Amino acid sequence: MFKLKLINTRSRLILIKKTLLNLYLGIDRKVKYMKHYSYYYSQSGQRVYFFLLSRFLQRKMKIKVRVSHEEDTKYAFLICKKIKESAEVRGTGIAKRDPEYIKSKIIHGNAVIAFFDGKLAGFSYLETFQNEEFVVNSGLIVFPQFRKQGLAKIIKTEIFKLSRKKFPNSKIFSITTSNPVIRINTKLGFKPVSFSELTHSEKFWKGCQSCANFDILTRNKRKMCLCTGLLYNPNTDKNKKHKSKRNYLSTGDKIVLAYSGGLDTSYCLKYLVQEKYEVHTVIINTGGFNKDELYQIEKRALSIGSKSHKTIDAIEEYYQNCIKYLIFGNVLKNNTYPLSVSSERIFQAIKIAQYATYIQAKAIAHGSTGAGNDQVRFDIAFQIICPDTITLSPVRDMKVSRKEEIEYLKNKGVSICWDKVKYSINKGIWGTSIGGEETLTSYHDFPEEAYPTKLKKKKVRIMELEFEKGELVSVNKEKGKAIKNIIKIEKIASEFAIGRGIHIGDTILGIKGRVAFEASAAIIIIKAHHLLEKHILTKWQLYWKEQLSNWYGMLLHEAQYLDPVMRDIEKFLKSTQERLTGTVDIILYPYRFHLVGIKSKFDLMTSSNMAKYGEMNYAWTAEDVKGFTKILSNQMKIYHNLNKKKKND
Repeated sequence: MFKLKLINTRSRLILIKKTLLNLYLGIDRKVKYMKHYSYYYSQSGQRVYFFLLSRFLQRKMKIKVRVSHEEDTKYAFLICKKIKESAEVRGTGIAKRDPEYIKSKIIHGNAVIAFFDGKLAGFSYLETFQNEEFVVNSGLIVFPQFRKQGLAKIIKTEIFKLSRKKFPNSKIFSITTSNPVIRINTKLGFKPVSFSELTHSEKFWKGCQSCANFDILTRNKRKMCLCTGLLYNPNTDKNKKHKSKRNYLSTGDKIVLAYSGGLDTSYCLKYLVQEKYEVHTVIINTGGFNKDELYQIEKRALSIGSKSHKTIDAIEEYYQNCIKYLIFGNVLKNNTYPLSVSSERIFQAIKIAQYATYIQAKAIAHGSTGAGNDQVRFDIAFQIICPDTITLSPVRDMKVSRKEEIEYLKNKGVSICWDKVKYSINKGIWGTSIGGEETLTSYHDFPEEAYPTKLKKKKVRIMELEFEKGELVSVNKEKGKAIKNIIKIEKIASEFAIGRGIHIGDTILGIKGRVAFEASAAIIIIKAHHLLEKHILTKWQLYWKEQLSNWYGMLLHEAQYLDPVMRDIEKFLKSTQERLTGTVDIILYPYRFHLVGIKSKFDLMTSSNMAKYGEMNYAWTAEDVKGFTKILSNQMKIYHNLNKKKKND
């Protein structure tokens, strides 16, 4: 049995504090040791130590250190402020951190954040350099009122564990002037090294510019400074022994399942639960579900066996980072399909990966088949955002058919309305895709009953859409946010059964695919926006915009959203929308709509006093036109005259 030696009071308290810190970090088994502590002190009459120990434990239990997620971005400005204040007090250290930079670290789960009794208490983040050869643990801050609690060690340990988990083969380094931080890092396995053994990335060393000692660093040509360089190399013999990463699953391991409540994901959930894993379901709402539907999905997940269920709203983020640019670019895949489902998948995948990191799941599962595009979209996002997490796809991995899924669930007593699962329906704010037996052929039409919304209105209706700088700001003169406007148009136009179609396209895997869809709001908005552009943009703006928009749609469809070229194209698309302001009138009919016309102060057609097409011109004479055509035809005349002579020869 573990016992403490009877030594002086100060030594006992130090030993208690160190042991409890180890308990918090998970180094010791706290239940067993706490029983021994309690027994020993009560039996020996040293009740004062038991009281102090209990108080210390209570204080530690108030501390919560976890991996960051998107909701923590609200702390970015405060964190930057505290880092700056700390550097000013110490007279050294990198003082300036950009809040947007810190936000990016938080969103992608590349930071740990500490709370004490629910209040923000500390922070640290990681960043990679030289193609992930190096990882730096940086930005460690403990707010002044929470210092001397052992919090720095806890944060340091957690950011180190996160770095090892996400980048197991990378060298981890840190530079610091703080002796306590040096001691903490040394205990974690870091070794003092010269700066020459650290990253040579210019980006990293430029980050030192806001430090008061930057001139010392530059004078010594980055060979030395007041900071000590510390390096953890996972490839040393000693550190190799402590690698604990498992690339396989064991009974009871935690799995996050992307769950929609449909057949495929319900099958995955039941199968994984039957395999004795701890499954946590999550649904990312990109506008396809109302509150009641989300409640029913949660209820179904829990009834099948999910340990917990989480609903994450991503509608605003989906609009701001994707739909907006699909409108700017008038993106229709093969001039038909508005990327209703393919565009939202990447945002769902990103959120799922962040959630899996947050709850420290061993694996992420999704219900994609082996023949579609979604498997690639999910897998790529997971590999980039949480590379150390195992990806599972039971339907794909075991080549299970829809018929087999239904039979399996029936045998396991899972109650689902089997008539509805005849078709695979994926609904979102930007449209709904429908798959079934008919879409597996090249010749069968899609039946009326397969479409989720039916024709309800036959009397024609006029609609007015208003755009400001390319964004939809009002419907029928009623101002509102873009998302609400999209929902409003969908509600009105879907009653006319507008926006239906069948898309035939090339999958990422190189095979042809066929899918039915209905997307009344998306089709109407894109067509109205495009008409407005035809009046406002120049010929070459329209031409080059179409080229880049097609590339944007293709790259998005083929799971390349996280490629930086997408941000470049988005900047171009946004710049083309500066004058894209005006209204568009539309008439709705059953199954179709008609674009009447536009009104805009930037209309290049009606704003010109130079000429009217097919009528009169005021800015040039007949002689001007004759001269223009003569010059314009010069090269063609030279070509034809030359070839005419060769034929005669």
